[in-house]
Amino acid sequence: MNVLVKYGVGGDVMLFLGPFYSWIAGRMASTVNHWPLIRLIVYSVDKTILYALIFIALRIIWLLFKRDRPRWSHELALLVFVTYLILLLALTVFRGAHLYYPWDIHPDWGRSTNVINLRPLAGSLQLFHATSRLDFYYQTIGNVLWFMPLGLLWPMLGRWGHRWFGTAVFSLALSLSIECWQFLLATGIADIDDVIFNFVGGMVGYAVYQLLRGAIRMFRHTRT
Repeated sequence: MNVLVKYGVGGDVMLFLGPFYSWIAGRMASTVNHWPLIRLIVYSVDKTILYALIFIALRIIWLLFKRDRPRWSHELALLVFVTYLILLLALTVFRGAHLYYPWDIHPDWGRSTNVINLRPLAGSLQLFHATSRLDFYYQTIGNVLWFMPLGLLWPMLGRWGHRWFGTAVFSLALSLSIECWQFLLATGIADIDDVIFNFVGGMVGYAVYQLLRGAIRMFRHTRT
């Protein structure tokens, strides 16, 4: 089995981590049970590096154009947040090796809606009673954990983000967008359970943010 990446051939593109992927593929691809998951992660990180660099370049140009003195804490939070979003979308929506550049996106507008699961928790209960519960844990705990950074980072980017309603709306909108794109690109299963657990994750992250914010305020108060 040829496990080497064919860069730019057959739609497979990897700009930064190609040698690393070839190295680990040659040693692990035939022995690791969940190798497709590792492959997905490496490809997603590679895409994230590219688009994070593009964001940094565009942000620098914008700041130079505005000629405002940047708040580095805000810029760092923004960079972390955007990088997180890029990685999240690379792992969930644009997850194929052929989906690297924007012009590679070709939605299937004629896909049947019968593949969409609109019954809340029905799919999760089936996974719970399956022989292996790994998929159940990823469906529930995994989706919650994936959206916790959103609820933690989103309020840091503006005053309007401090309100729970803003975080709730953004978590719900992002999760619905992911499910819609997964359906249109056939890169995942559009499932209402994902929306539910993603929303919960966003709100848990927001609760963590408020706890940290309160702890910082209390610490500053005790020092003064």
